[in-house]
Amino acid sequence: QVQLVESGGGLVQAGGSLRLSCAASGRTFSLFSMGWFRQAPGKEREFAAAIRWSGSTTYYADSVQGRFTISRDNAKNTVDLQMNSLKPEDTAVYYCAALNHDSDSYYYHSLPSSYAYWGQGTQVTVSS
Repeated sequence: QVQLVESGGGLVQAGGSLRLSCAASGRTFSLFSMGWFRQAPGKEREFAAAIRWSGSTTYYADSVQGRFTISRDNAKNTVDLQMNSLKPEDTAVYYCAALNHDSDSYYYHSLPSSYAYWGQGTQVTVSS
């Protein structure tokens, strides 16, 4: 089993920045990639970004490309999401997720159903 704990959410004005962090524990050696998803009220959970544990391959949704940056620290088993130039439409609960199957496909990384483990979520609210 793998446990994921997110932190770093909060309230920020439009144009501001936030940094989310996800700490993984347990059988982390079984993981291949980590991802960030978000879910706004009344909407489906959507992909934001993902990163493979090995190498430096990253994946971003078009809606966050150029504004968000995902990074990892393998030694600490953490994955961060730096969010800049935030917009009100970025308001959502942000979830960290972990893949226990290897893939180099953007599509595979963008599907919530691909991920075996999920954190509890952290709220991000961007005011206009």
